[in-house]
Amino acid sequence: MLFPKKVKFRKWHTMRRNPKRGWADTRGTTLAFGAFGLKAETEARIRSNQIEAARKVISRTLGKTGKFWIRIFPDRPYTAKPAEVGMGKGKGDPQGYEFQIKPGRIIFEVDGVTHEVAAEALRKAGSKLPLKARLIERSHG
Repeated sequence: MLFPKKVKFRKWHTMRRNPKRGWADTRGTTLAFGAFGLKAETEARIRSNQIEAARKVISRTLGKTGKFWIRIFPDRPYTAKPAEVGMGKGKGDPQGYEFQIKPGRIIFEVDGVTHEVAAEALRKAGSKLPLKARLIERSHG
């Protein structure tokens, strides 16, 4: 699974999460490497194990001919308190890392395969993630 080698701060502020606001991402919104991509339509926080599950299904579907790129990296720590612990007594211990996705962000890119294979791989990968996503293609023009 993906996680940073070292972080400056063990715990981050939780920050606001408002799906109604709909602020879109400004970076990482266009295809940079492949011919097909998976673009986020909604806001979500994707944990490293979810990225890994999507990566496995993409590599399995593409086979040896296709190449793919992961355009996100989980660098934000998330915390959780142990089971059956009361409220208060501070913030929980870091459990893992996640990436906060805003609408418009490209998550995965695929190249070297037909449209049908790429669409199937990215559809399966999108079903592993806690957000709505759509397939985009590089325009030939």
